[in-house]
Formats: sequence, C-alpha cells, structure tokens
Amino acid sequence: MNESVVYQPAGVTARDGTHTLFARTMGYVAATAALFALGAYLGRGLAGGVGIVAFIAAFACLIGMRFAARGSLQLTVVLLGGFGLLIGLAVAPTVAYYASADPRALWEAGGATALFIAGFGAAGYATRRDLTAIARACFWALVALIVFGIVLIFVHIPGGALIYSVLGLVIFAGFTMFDFQRLRRSADISSAPFLAASIFLDILNVFLLLLTIFSSQEGN
Repeated sequence: MNESVVYQPAGVTARDGTHTLFARTMGYVAATAALFALGAYLGRGLAGGVGIVAFIAAFACLIGMRFAARGSLQLTVVLLGGFGLLIGLAVAPTVAYYASADPRALWEAGGATALFIAGFGAAGYATRRDLTAIARACFWALVALIVFGIVLIFVHIPGGALIYSVLGLVIFAGFTMFDFQRLRRSADISSAPFLAASIFLDILNVFLLLLTIFSSQEGN
C-alpha cells in the first residue's frame, strides 16, 4: 500500500485562516451596510423620537452580541444584522435631510468614505507595528471629543463643527488602522461578527464626519 504525505508549511494554515476571516468579516460588513441602507430608506419619514429609540435598540444589539457569542454564532450574526438595520433607522432623518437639502454632499461623503477606509484600512492591514497603543490613545481622544461636542451645544465656537469633524477623522483613522490590523493578526472565525461591527462603526462615523465637512463647504 502506497502512502503519500503532502508537506504543508506551518504558516500556510494560519494564513488560510486569516484569509477566511478577512473574507467572512468583509462579507458581514457588506451585509450590515446593506441593512443600514435599507433602514435609512425605510425610516426616512420617521420622527426624531423614534430615531432615538432605534439608536438605543441598535446598541442593545451590540451588547447582546457579547452574550450570544457564548452559545450561538448564528444568533450573533442576526444581532449584527439587527444592529445595522436599527442604526439605519436611527440615522435615517439625518440622511433624508441631506438627500433633500444637499444631495451632492451626500454622494461626495460616500465616495470619500470609501477612499478613507480603503487607504487607512490597507495601511493598518499591512503594517507590522503594533497599533494597540494608538488605539488606546484614540479611545481617550474620542472621550475628549465627545466632551468637546457637548461643549459645542452650549458654547458657540467659530468653526467648531469643522474642528470637531477633522479631529474625529484623525481619531477614526487610528481606529480603522487598528481594526484592520486585528483582522490580519487573527484567524478565529468566531471573531468575524465583532470585527465587522467595529469596522462598520468606523465606516459610519467617518461618513457622518465627512458629511458635515462637505455640507459646510457647499454652504460657503
């Protein structure tokens, strides 16, 4: 009896797992984005109060994903989809406003977001430098930015919205690089829904920040 042994380098299995994780994660990101678009379309006529409820429910789905992951990957994916749909409903009034008042800014923000995520995502995926420290700094910078945003509600600062948006883009550039680096360094398929949620949140925040910038330029 002849037996053939195929030699497989140790790195091949890990590399295949990483490629599978990348494909699975980006598939989830695409599906979440599609559900977000559906929610934004269905909720275009909703009142602001309903949007707030949808926003809270969306983040309840994110919290639920943590618990669901312990027992069911399928339920985790369903909750990710629910998050995409609900956050679409929550953002729908904003998207509908720009679609009617400044549709050009909407399309410009969408195109710029694609380039932004592709550029910084590729940089994070390719770099060998550990970006954990950058992600930690970005977290605290985001907390400070939220405080700055609250201040802007009560205090008028010339160019405050533009400053907020630019600083936000710097922060989410760091988060985007870190999330894509995590995507390269992991081969755990069960982490795909969580990585997809993080990347989708990067995309959503970058889009909204760019929308503010492009709409202010159109108004000048």
